[in-house]
Amino acid sequence: MQIDLAPLIFELCAIIISAAILGTLFLYACQPIILAYIAAGMLIGPHGLNIVTSAENITQIGNLGVILLLFLIGLNLQPKKLLSLFKESAIITLGTSAFFFLITLGFCLTIQLSLLDAAIVAAAMMFSSTVIGLKLIPTTTLHHKHMGEVITSILLVQDILAISVIIFFNMGDGNAMLLSFVLMLGKFAMLCLLAFMGVRFLILPLFRRFDVIQEYSFVTTLAWCFFWAELSHQVGLSYESGAFIAGISIAVSQVSQAISVHLKPLREFFLILFFFAIGARMSLDQANLYALWGLIFGIILVVVKAWGFSTALKLAKEKPSMNRELSARLSQASEFSFLVAYAAMQANLLSPNAALFIQVTTMTTFIISTYWVVKRFPTPISTVKSLRQD
Repeated sequence: MQIDLAPLIFELCAIIISAAILGTLFLYACQPIILAYIAAGMLIGPHGLNIVTSAENITQIGNLGVILLLFLIGLNLQPKKLLSLFKESAIITLGTSAFFFLITLGFCLTIQLSLLDAAIVAAAMMFSSTVIGLKLIPTTTLHHKHMGEVITSILLVQDILAISVIIFFNMGDGNAMLLSFVLMLGKFAMLCLLAFMGVRFLILPLFRRFDVIQEYSFVTTLAWCFFWAELSHQVGLSYESGAFIAGISIAVSQVSQAISVHLKPLREFFLILFFFAIGARMSLDQANLYALWGLIFGIILVVVKAWGFSTALKLAKEKPSMNRELSARLSQASEFSFLVAYAAMQANLLSPNAALFIQVTTMTTFIISTYWVVKRFPTPISTVKSLRQD
């Protein structure tokens, strides 16, 4: 049976062409190019011109960009240094997450969402975006400076918390939830151990044997990334967790930096699809009062998150200049917000109004936070020449 790939190829062509056209217009208007990708999704997606008829396939393909992003982060982090940062970042993350949860819960109850809806929305709003946070920070800062280490460790702890929340929605009583969390940590530790053993006894010997063949190093490293991503998914963790484990396990190799450079264009392509899919999922024709509340709270949440992270980092005795920049970079909601909402709806725990509120709030924080960072701080996509750093 022959599979017709023409529709998928047509949609990919439409996505790239529309992203390039809108990207050009946005850059001429001195706007962040990430917003052009989102706008392209809204324009030609299923809720716009319907050129791309379904956001689901593009979302799945775009998630490869997130997997590669986490893998590349791991490639550039030394395990010992990361472990030393986790103690500080865990305290900051847990404290700020609890604070954001309470603020969101109070707002949701004020606008008369049910207690269950309010609690789920509050859980969804606790986290910051791994993709936006790491996409908008210069590569040199991310890999070689203290700020990059801190933001990476905070986002990774948040990812673990977000995965825990999603697992909790798929479980029953409290004992099952606690057991699932313990099992999740055990699985994560076991995958780390196996990955490091695999690198030591398999990957490094192969690299030494075929080090003159650059293509072999590239494809083997990519295979290592996707193997651990899929294995992580199969045991109940996320693809991103597995990719990060794969990256950090291979960071001990001397070829990790060269591989990181080669994988960067591939990551960029899939991240275009990721942000396009975010825009394609937005349905403005379903807007109601809760969409307006989501817009208002999105503005409030950016301010609250910036203040919360700034205060926490100050208490951790980080430099004031770094506090200001990091708090801006972490001031948005997360792509995990969509996943939390989806898991809650699958379990029949979340109302459509609350789901709409999560969607609009998250998108509002994405837009405001991206503008803030691109206009004020160094990023690879800044329209200001002095702030454009890669």
